[in-house]
Amino acid sequence: MNAATEHAATVDGQVVGKDRVDAFLRAVPARDREPRPEALARPEALARAERQRRRWATQVVVTDELARRACAQRGLQPPDEVSPSRVLAVAEADVADLGSIVAAALAHSPAARMLLSELEAEQIVREAAVRDYYDRNRDRFLTRAALRHGVDPFRAASDADFLPYEDVREAVARELRRTAGRRAFFDWLDRARAEVVYAHGHEHPGDPSHPDHEHRH
Repeated sequence: MNAATEHAATVDGQVVGKDRVDAFLRAVPARDREPRPEALARPEALARAERQRRRWATQVVVTDELARRACAQRGLQPPDEVSPSRVLAVAEADVADLGSIVAAALAHSPAARMLLSELEAEQIVREAAVRDYYDRNRDRFLTRAALRHGVDPFRAASDADFLPYEDVREAVARELRRTAGRRAFFDWLDRARAEVVYAHGHEHPGDPSHPDHEHRH
C-alpha cells in the first residue's frame, strides 16, 4: 500500500485505509449532504459537496476505529466487524441531539455503541440530582387529566396535578444517566481524535485549514 495515496488517516501510526471510507460512502445515501437542487448545475458546487461528504465519512470511520481501540483497552469483547454494505438508519432526532458525525458513527459502529453503553453504565446519578430535575421541570410531570384541562404547571396547580415523584424517579434517573453517558462519550472522542493525523482531502469538514470547510457536526 502506498501510504501517501491509500490512507485516509493514521491512528497511533496505524493506517485507516481509504477503502473503509469508500465502503461507508457507498453504503450511506448522500441525503442532506447533497447540494440544493439549484446548485446541481454548478459543477464546482457538486465537487465541493462531494469533498465535504468524504471528510464527513472519514470522521465516522475514524470514530469507529477509535472506539474499537477503546473497547480493546477496556477488555470488552470485540464487536463483530462492520459490514460495509449495511448501515443502520440514523434517526433525525439523534442527528439533532448528537450531530451527524456521532449519530452516524453510533449507527455504523458496534464498537461505538458498546463504548457508549459502557460509559453510560459508569455514570453515577445522585438522588439529589434526580429530585432537583423533578422540582425544576414540573411541566414534564403533569398528569393526563391536568394536561386535558390545560392546567398551568407554574401557576395555580396543585400536587394532585403532578405525577408523584416515586412514580417517575427511575425514568428521570435513567434519562440523566443517558445524558451524562453521552457527555462522557463526547469527552472521550475529543481526547481520542486529538492525535489522529488526516491525509489531504480527509480533514474534518469544519477544519479551517482547507478551503471547503464548514462548521457542521
